Amino acid sequence: MNGLPKGLLPKAVKSFTVDEEGNFEVHLDKPCYAKFENQVYYEKIVRGNLSYGQIGGLSGIIAQELFLWFPVKGIRVDVPSSGLIYFDVGVVYKQLSLSLFENPPDCKENGVQAEPDLMEGKIISEMLTKTLSGRFRYESDNAAGKAIQ
Repeated sequence: MNGLPKGLLPKAVKSFTVDEEGNFEVHLDKPCYAKFENQVYYEKIVRGNLSYGQIGGLSGIIAQELFLWFPVKGIRVDVPSSGLIYFDVGVVYKQLSLSLFENPPDCKENGVQAEPDLMEGKIISEMLTKTLSGRFRYESDNAAGKAIQ
């Protein structure tokens, strides 16, 4: 599958379209949860841009890390022989074993958390991402200003 493992999406895929530029849209029967190393939530529609070994501009997949939920923004496999796959969750890249994604997971209606809590966690993680990137920008601007003085 274009340099990506076949188990990135759950078994509940109803339809899949992709255009010449690699933009794709996947429709699931319903929103659902799947379990890899951590819990993952799939919205009813998943979108992104497919190129060899990676997906960019991803929307519709949210992953749990500890007690927070983070939107997955991209997925990439650098070197298939490394056995690793990377998930961009905005704050950091999460590295997992490719073997977790050999087969499509079952799609379960209920996860560990209810959907309203999931969305709260998503909002908190997005705010955290913005805060951290703003802080880093502020620190680098101040460091540059001090170097000029």
